[in-house]
Amino acid sequence: MGLDDRKLDVLRAIVEDYVATQEPVGSKALVERHQLGVSPATVRNDMAVLEEEGYIRQPHTSAGRVPTDRGYRLFVDRLSRVKPLTPAERRAIERFLVGAVDLDDVVHRTVRLLAQLTRQVAVVQYPSLTRSSVRHLELVPISTTRLMLVMIADTGRVEQRLVELPAPVGADDVTDLRRILNEKLCGNRLSDTPPLVQVLVDEVPAELRATMATLSTVLLETLIERSEERIALAGTANLTRAGLLDFQGSLRPILEALEEEVILLKLIGEVEPSTLRVRIGDENEFDNLRATSVVSTGYGPGATIVGGLGVLGPTRMDYPGTIATVRAVARYVGDVLAEN
Repeated sequence: MGLDDRKLDVLRAIVEDYVATQEPVGSKALVERHQLGVSPATVRNDMAVLEEEGYIRQPHTSAGRVPTDRGYRLFVDRLSRVKPLTPAERRAIERFLVGAVDLDDVVHRTVRLLAQLTRQVAVVQYPSLTRSSVRHLELVPISTTRLMLVMIADTGRVEQRLVELPAPVGADDVTDLRRILNEKLCGNRLSDTPPLVQVLVDEVPAELRATMATLSTVLLETLIERSEERIALAGTANLTRAGLLDFQGSLRPILEALEEEVILLKLIGEVEPSTLRVRIGDENEFDNLRATSVVSTGYGPGATIVGGLGVLGPTRMDYPGTIATVRAVARYVGDVLAEN
């Protein structure tokens, strides 16, 4: 059965009041606080229908009702008004991110900022190597038989490896090797580089082949085998004041889930460009997170998505505010990456 506009207004009012007060909402309070234009008796009837349809429930025998996961889903999909960020919030995001010195700093500032603004648990995936391209390769001589190989990706991610060479190599040869590597690999996606690396050995002068073979092996390890994804987390202390204990009895299952990087990547790493995803309560595939909601989106320079970010909190969260913040922070991080 479809709900008419008045019942939808009642549901919106219940969600907004419950998020604000953390108390079950009664018909009398709704009539007093919201201009619904109907009597308490009518509101009571509407609440009875909403309860029958599974959008609200009565947690105990008080007169108050709370939204269900289904009620929150309808609220997010149809009822929540877009909540613009205040100028102060926008300035805070810009100021916080603009001073970042490198990618690590960008990620750590972002995750702390998200946790502070939403007062939830924030998760940021480092730019994924599989989605990155080679910006520059540097060879730094440590001694005549040792080099530091530094790979800088277009996302600002830096990987460095120590290379033990089979024989001493002069400064001019190092310069030649650096030039050959950059000409061949720069601008290519990391996932496309293995075949290019494999032909490098045949393309260098004979006297450099043994050195290039060693470099190629380390390069392949750096570009391919270093595909592990990294995650930054902040704000787990927010769980203790988020009211999740009301439902769980214990925060341990949630905290255990948050320690699993595989779970965190699944929560925020699988996002399509420019889409924002909200998973509410039972929509989460992990049992330990069924008392929580996750708001996530992708981020990256321009239209390129290089990673995901998002927040996790109780199903009773301020969805319009959280959605606006997650979107805005993702946009700013993308701008910062585009400028670097």
